[in-house]
Amino acid sequence: MVPMNILSPARRGIAAAAALSLAGVSLAACSTDSTPADGTNTGQTGETLSVAASFYPIQYLTEAVGGDHVDVTSVTPTNVEPHDYELAPKDVTALSATNLVVYVAGFQPSLDDALAEVSGPTVLELSATVDLVHHDGVAHDHDEDTEDTEEEADHDAAESTDPHFWLDPVRMQAAAQAIETALAQADPDHAADYEANLATLTDTLEGLDADYSNGLAQCERTTFVTAHSAFGYLADRYGLTQASVSGLDPESEPSPSELAAVKKIVEETGTTTIFTEELVSPKTAEALAAETGATTAVLNPIESAPASGDYAGAMTTNLEELRTALSCE
Repeated sequence: MVPMNILSPARRGIAAAAALSLAGVSLAACSTDSTPADGTNTGQTGETLSVAASFYPIQYLTEAVGGDHVDVTSVTPTNVEPHDYELAPKDVTALSATNLVVYVAGFQPSLDDALAEVSGPTVLELSATVDLVHHDGVAHDHDEDTEDTEEEADHDAAESTDPHFWLDPVRMQAAAQAIETALAQADPDHAADYEANLATLTDTLEGLDADYSNGLAQCERTTFVTAHSAFGYLADRYGLTQASVSGLDPESEPSPSELAAVKKIVEETGTTTIFTEELVSPKTAEALAAETGATTAVLNPIESAPASGDYAGAMTTNLEELRTALSCE
C-alpha cells in the first residue's frame, strides 16, 4: 500500500484511529439518514463526498478517481498563483464543512494555518506519499569567496523542499493511489468504482510517462531555463537539468549574481529558449532572452487549471515545448 500521511490528533484534532474512516462523524456533515424503519443501517448515504483539494493538480486526481461520487472544490481559485494565495475566513469555514481535505504541507502556508483551525474533515497530507525532495534550480556563482555555513546550508535545504511533484507523472500515480485508498475507506459502497477509476487514471499517467521517456531520450541539449524552479522532478525523472530565473517561489526576485549565472548557463549550453509561464510576469525572462539572443515560450507549471483541456493535455503540450527547445529527435 502506498503510504499516506494522515495528520495526528495533536496537529489537527482528528482521531488517528478514524483518520480515513469518514463513514461516521465526517459523513454525517453532508449525508442523509439512510437507516430504515427496522433499525438496520445499510451504510449507503446516497450522497457525494465533499472534498477540498488544495489546488488544481490534486483536484484533477480526486475528480478522476472519485467520478460521480465526489464533489471536489479547489481551495485555490482558477488563474490564481497558489504559492501565496491567502485564504479568507469564508474559505476556512468552507473547509470545516468538507469530509476530506487533500493537500501538500508547506506549499501554501495560508492553507497550513487554516487547517490548524478546523476539526471537521479528515486531512490527507501527500508529501510523504509523493517523496518530496530538495530542489533549488537557481543558478549560483560558485566562484565567490564566501561559502554558506553549515547552519545556513541546513536552512537553505529546509527552504528548498520542492512541492511540485505533479510535474512527474510517476509521483502523480502514487498520489492517485493514496487518494483512491482514502475515498474507498470513506465510502466503501463505491470502492469498486474508485478502483476502476484509478486504473483508468493510471493508464493515462503511465502513457504520459512513456511519452516523456521516449520524447526526451535523444536531444541536442539537456538543459532548459525556466521562469521559476517548478520542474525539478520532471528534470530528475527524464535526465534533464533545470536552471531557473527565480527559485521555488515564483515571486522571488533573482539577485544580479543569479541573473549573471543564468545568463552564463544560457551561453555555455547553447540554450535557445527561455521559458515563461502564464501566472507570473515574464519581464525578467524576456529581458534575459533579449540579452542572450534566445526566444521565449511558455512552459506551464500546471498550478492552475488550463484554459482548455486538463492536466494530461497540459503535460502533453509541455512535452512538445521541451522537445522543440531542446532539439529532440
